Amino acid sequence: MAREEDEEELTVEEPKKVDMFTSVRCLGYLSSINLLVAVCVGMYARWEVTSEPMILVIFILGLFVLGIASILYYYFAMEKASLSLFHLWCGFLLGLLCFLNSSSLNSNVKELVANYLLLASVIMKTVWALTERICSSIRNKPTLLTSTELLELLGFGIASTAMLLHKSVAIVGLVVALGALIVDLRMKSLLALPNLVSFALVTSLVFFQALGITANPYALGCYMGRLLCEPVLDVYFSGLGPSERWTPVLSLGTVWRRLSLLPLSLMELAFFVVAALKLGHLELWYLVIPGFCLFGLFWFICHIILLMTIWGFHTKLSECQRAWQSQRSRSRSLNQVMASRGIRHFCLISERLVFFSMLSTVILGAVSWQPSNGLFLCALLVVLPLESLTHGLFHELGSCLGGTCVGYALVIPTAYSSADGQPTLLPPEQVQQLNMRSTGMLNNVQRLFSHHMIQTFGCDYSTSGVTLEAVQTKLRSFLELRTEDGPRHDTYLIFYSGHTHKGTGAWALAGGESVHMAQLLELWKEKNAGHFSRLILVLDTENSLPWVKDIRRVDGVYVAVQGAELSATRVDPEPGDVPLLGDFTAEWVEFNCNPDSDTQWSEKGRTVTAAYGVSKRWSDYTLHLPTGSDVAKHWKTHFPKATYPMVHLSNWCCGLNLFWVCGVFLRCFRRCKLAWFPPAVLDTGQGIKLVHS
Repeated sequence: MAREEDEEELTVEEPKKVDMFTSVRCLGYLSSINLLVAVCVGMYARWEVTSEPMILVIFILGLFVLGIASILYYYFAMEKASLSLFHLWCGFLLGLLCFLNSSSLNSNVKELVANYLLLASVIMKTVWALTERICSSIRNKPTLLTSTELLELLGFGIASTAMLLHKSVAIVGLVVALGALIVDLRMKSLLALPNLVSFALVTSLVFFQALGITANPYALGCYMGRLLCEPVLDVYFSGLGPSERWTPVLSLGTVWRRLSLLPLSLMELAFFVVAALKLGHLELWYLVIPGFCLFGLFWFICHIILLMTIWGFHTKLSECQRAWQSQRSRSRSLNQVMASRGIRHFCLISERLVFFSMLSTVILGAVSWQPSNGLFLCALLVVLPLESLTHGLFHELGSCLGGTCVGYALVIPTAYSSADGQPTLLPPEQVQQLNMRSTGMLNNVQRLFSHHMIQTFGCDYSTSGVTLEAVQTKLRSFLELRTEDGPRHDTYLIFYSGHTHKGTGAWALAGGESVHMAQLLELWKEKNAGHFSRLILVLDTENSLPWVKDIRRVDGVYVAVQGAELSATRVDPEPGDVPLLGDFTAEWVEFNCNPDSDTQWSEKGRTVTAAYGVSKRWSDYTLHLPTGSDVAKHWKTHFPKATYPMVHLSNWCCGLNLFWVCGVFLRCFRRCKLAWFPPAVLDTGQGIKLVHS
């Protein structure tokens, strides 16, 4: 009966040692037994002191409900119904213990016993939760509020109806704030812990004094401690990733997500209204009225922007959900779809805007501070975690989602070259075999693009060669591509397979022309000037190693070259054991698209070996962060012109870098590490891995 966790939310795994499991469970049982005894003793002490018959009725009714819950649990195996009744009444009775408090109980022995039992209960609950997490006997599931927490919050709110209406409304608001804080902690929002500290200080020092209630600190501490201990511990112990934690939000339907704006808007409006009551206090009217008008206008503009930002996010998320559902691919996650559609860039800009909304709320709360108004305090405690959740969502998605990527493939099949270095066509009897290998190569490249949600610029295939002018025109158009929102793509990927010149690795084109690496880098610098995108070259050629070596000496750009080396310098089109062009592409794509691939690039005796090289500053690369022009474009696209002054404030505040000295040392360390100890597999963060044999 005294189980503390709803099995819908947390599943206890079978540990290796039965005695450890039994000890942990017994600690949980003891915590709940202490709570039940404390509630019974506390209610009896209140009836004994006040002789109030209603307390006795509630006490007897509570015992009756407890008996019903026990019968449902042990005789009818209705575990969920039993636990629901238990937690609902625990919250209700703890609320009564908290509110039905008087000075005459201070010297009552039974009250002292009840207080110590409540303290022991919350300590045991905390030790139990900590032990479970240290022993890894609990598995967290993505959820906002467990049914246990929801029922205990509901019970506490029902208990507040025993007081006057305005006090009851304020306490219900406090319960809502506590629920929002629990969600904020469970989502590991960036500002969750500061919100926890603010909640604790306001509740303990100001809130109940404002309502004129002498709350029992032991009952209140036990109630809040039991609810908050697990979310606080999960800030450290929870192994769920950002996208897993936010699954309940990201998986909601479009209608429900848009409807969630309604309670948020109502709470923000309620906060503004109760904050405006400060204008009725005329002690410092010459400061309060101008300050409220100024910061109230700032708050209003920021929160209009906040609501428009959330609406825009829901629109983009709905598009991603539809695209994800239409593809019906188990190997592709919603994260990949969101990354490919530029959600990361949107979230990084939105994070700044939500931060200013929170800042405006804090400033307005300070200007209109009303320590004697319980409604103002509870409204402030509600809106802060709600805005913190929004900020945390944008921050998490902005940091965990990959950037956008666009790819282009050029395949010019050839096997031999003439004396002047110009590629020659294969004999007619070998054309069919060549076409089959080239088609397979193109299919592999398209599989790579599709699997990693890489926008495809084109996959060109030519058996008669391509002129230098055509290649340059194509590459210029490719390197000028931008996302739908305006900024450049984070990654540009070029795949090339064809004839190359020995010694330099230059691409051999029709008419005796060629493309050298220096030409390609100059073109990249020209198109990427003033931006911080990166270029990845994947070469399935006979002579890719010169480019791999040369790129390591290049500075000032973020460029990587993935190449391969065949065991024979001259590719024989006849069937045999000699590796041919396309073998590396098949293995490399399989390695990057199949998590269960058993490809071992470092094994000895490989006929196809891989090698990669990166430019000197490759380790400095970070995904594209919004620049001032990006924020300005975003603002002009989504917000009215009257809010444009906020652009300059946003750019100035977010452009401050107080830790640039630490960044310098960190960049030097990363460069040295990558240059001296390059990993065998280098993850680009785009889902694509560069490999070295």
